[in-house]
Amino acid sequence: MARESTLSIDGLTLSYRCAGDPGSPWLILLHGWPQSKSIYDPVLDELGKDEHAIAFDLPGIGGSVGLPHGPSPCELHALAGLLLRAAESLGAHSIVFAGVDVGGMLAFAAAREHGARIAGAVIMNTVIPGVAPWSRLIAEPRIWHFAFHAIPQLPERLVSGRERAYFDYFYELLAGDKHALTNEIRNDWTRAYQRPEALKAGFDWYRALESAAQRNASPVRIDTPILYLRGDAGGRDIDDYVEGLRKAGAANLRSRLISGSGEFLPIEAPAATCEALRAFRAEIGHAA
Repeated sequence: MARESTLSIDGLTLSYRCAGDPGSPWLILLHGWPQSKSIYDPVLDELGKDEHAIAFDLPGIGGSVGLPHGPSPCELHALAGLLLRAAESLGAHSIVFAGVDVGGMLAFAAAREHGARIAGAVIMNTVIPGVAPWSRLIAEPRIWHFAFHAIPQLPERLVSGRERAYFDYFYELLAGDKHALTNEIRNDWTRAYQRPEALKAGFDWYRALESAAQRNASPVRIDTPILYLRGDAGGRDIDDYVEGLRKAGAANLRSRLISGSGEFLPIEAPAATCEALRAFRAEIGHAA
């Protein structure tokens, strides 16, 4: 049965939910926008049968309190390093770093910048800043919100107090099975962003995308095993994403398309998501 707790690091409080034996290999699970750690509730106990699965609320979101500080607090590679250190402070080892949406961007950052400390990375349903098809994708009219969210302060002013209505637009747009995103789930995720700090934290991720794109535009060899997962309901060609990752330096890459799911794989296709994560671990082993 999943357990909930918090830890303190760098003056922040991070909330997490975990399942499984801490002596087993670790699986770090990160959510995206506008979600919280509860996106992994349908899979956490099942994954905990084989690994120590831990799902964090990203800094400032939900039960996590406080925003990162320093010269580049919102940079994706710095945030990935923070979360990796947080897990290591709990005794994490043989780590697979996995995430949906922004969480997938963080998983890529972990593989690119901190690869010697992890056994593998799983990127789910996202495009990586600066990595093809990034430039083409952000030019699409339906991806208008990337530019809007990057504007300082304005998104907070317009969305505050209207979070559920605003978020519902994206839930409807991105879900393959809209009924899987129940009213309970949507309310839970909305509450996770209702504090001003939380709303700012979510938009700050978008404000960091341009610098992440510039960083990732310079290929480096990434030997860390990477799995790219995507639901097929979005209608996008997974090969475009896989080829982009290869050109960005991913030397040990595989991919998998999950049928009948959109953006929210752990909720829309929990069994297939668990099976894909287990198969990846079996293939790569435990060594970092």
